[in-house]
Amino acid sequence: MLTERGEVLADLQELLFANGRSGDHRSVLLVLQGMDTAGKGGIVRHVGGLVDPQGLSIKGFGKPTPEELEHDFLWRIRKAVPPAGRIGIFDRSHYEDVLPVRVHNLVPQSEWEGRYATINEFEDDLVATGTTIVKCALVVSKEEQRTRLAERLDRPDKYWKFNPADIDERPFWNDYLAAYHAIFDRCDSDTAPWYVVPANKKWFSRLAICELLISALESLDLEWPKADFDIDAQKKRLAESV
Repeated sequence: MLTERGEVLADLQELLFANGRSGDHRSVLLVLQGMDTAGKGGIVRHVGGLVDPQGLSIKGFGKPTPEELEHDFLWRIRKAVPPAGRIGIFDRSHYEDVLPVRVHNLVPQSEWEGRYATINEFEDDLVATGTTIVKCALVVSKEEQRTRLAERLDRPDKYWKFNPADIDERPFWNDYLAAYHAIFDRCDSDTAPWYVVPANKKWFSRLAICELLISALESLDLEWPKADFDIDAQKKRLAESV
């Protein structure tokens, strides 16, 4: 089913890309958040991989670099916003600054509390300038996370994916749930909604997000760009060419 729907997604993505090449300023941004092992990378690979890579703009956000820390928290995000005609995918995002930052008190509460409103203003501006935002929180159970971490420790081909810090975060599970509830309560809007996607079954989360992207692209009501040249004249030139 994902393969079948992927063909629909690929056609719509090509339509978006063609319009972008023809002056249309619109784009789509998929924001992926989730606990470690929730499958964000799998979404990038298996859903993003369904479309032409030239129409994708993919960015992962990890721990800020020293240069990024010298700027406001949205500085690195603004640089990664997808250009016209592209589907952008954020593997983690600006919400890192109100999730782990909040859980571990990396900045004073007075600072991270103000970021919800700043994020809303940022997303409102993106939507106003033509970016359709699809925000997905991949929700994996604590037991399923344990299973996936154990698999990484049992398979040599998965060692590279294992991070001991993922175990360190497990005692903060309820704190993270509270932080996620806060972004749903304070940063969900009609123009930039949050979608909570069950992620214990990878096939389901991938298919669900594929459908959300299809819906977002269909909502743009795009048509193929009209030719900006005389079609008959070009057919004649081609026929007469050597």
